[in-house]
Amino acid sequence: MSESVSDVSAVVVIHTDGGCRPNPGPGGWGAVLRHRGHVREMCGGDAGATSNNRMELTAPIMALEALTRPVVVHLHTDSTYVRNGITKWVLGWERNGWRTAAKQPVKNVDLWQRLQKACARHRVEWFWVKGHSGVADNELADQLATRGLQEAMAAAVVPTR
Repeated sequence: MSESVSDVSAVVVIHTDGGCRPNPGPGGWGAVLRHRGHVREMCGGDAGATSNNRMELTAPIMALEALTRPVVVHLHTDSTYVRNGITKWVLGWERNGWRTAAKQPVKNVDLWQRLQKACARHRVEWFWVKGHSGVADNELADQLATRGLQEAMAAAVVPTR
């Protein structure tokens, strides 16, 4: 028997976060994926000059790209930039040749296009959650983003002899 899309156990719940210290500067991203009692934690980072927004976008991209088959996703982010961008602005940007309403080039267009492609495989519902407000998986995603930043920085350090 095939799985019903309305079956809440079929939903993959994802919490994401990203950030830089300082902004712009080195950054990290984190994601927590939950499905039927299984939990997957993901993180990564960039030791170069990146931005909070790029890391906030990278987290849902990496989480969605990690899914092996099309599913219903409830994606939680504390970034209004990401949520509004993907739910309200991106189609207009695309229609306008990746220009804003003010005719300026869209920032992070490479990541917006990649996020669009990642979303296209799934049925994604976007939710905004207030950051640092005690939502356990949002707090965990924040910790993972910090770990991603720290691991990227440690990997970038060249040992001296």
